[in-house]
Amino acid sequence: MGCGKTTVGDLLARQLAWRFEDLDKRIEQNAGLSIPAIFETRGEAAFREIEHEELERALGRVAESGGATVMALGGGTYAQPGVVERLRDFGAIAVWLDCPLELLLARCATVSNRPLFRDEASFRELLAARLPFYEQANYRVPGDDNPARVVAQILALPPFARRLANLDEELSARREKL
Repeated sequence: MGCGKTTVGDLLARQLAWRFEDLDKRIEQNAGLSIPAIFETRGEAAFREIEHEELERALGRVAESGGATVMALGGGTYAQPGVVERLRDFGAIAVWLDCPLELLLARCATVSNRPLFRDEASFRELLAARLPFYEQANYRVPGDDNPARVVAQILALPPFARRLANLDEELSARREKL
C-alpha cells in the first residue's frame, strides 16, 4: 500500500510497449463501487473474493491474448492464500517495490481511499504480516519518490534486460535490411 505500483506499473508498461492492467481499477469497474465502498458495504472477505475473481480474469486475458502485460496488484493481493503459487505457476515475474516505511506512511496518511490504513500502529502490523509474502517475489526493487528511477531499476533486472537486448538486436537487423 502506497509504494507506487500503479504509477510505476503504468510507466514500465509504456517503456516496454506492453499492456497495463491495474487490478484495483478492474475491481472498481466491475463491482461498480470504489474499493472503500466495497469494504464498507460488503466487508474485506467479500472484497478478497472479488479481488481473486478479477485476478483470475486478468490472467485469463493475458493467456488468451498472449501479449506481454504489466499488472499492478493491490497491496494485499500478493499476501492472499495461494496467490504467490498461482502467479509462479502462471510464469509471472513478481517485482516487490520495497519502500521505506516512512515514505509509505507519508503517502498513505494523506489519502482517504485506503480502507486498511487506520493509523501508524495498525499499518506497521499490516506491513509486518504481508512482508513474508512480499519477500517471495522474484525480485525486490527499492522504491522511492522517483518513479522513473524505479522503472530503470526494474528494466535492469535480468528478464527485462534480456527482452530489451533482444528488441535492440531485432531493430538493428531490421535497419540493416532497409
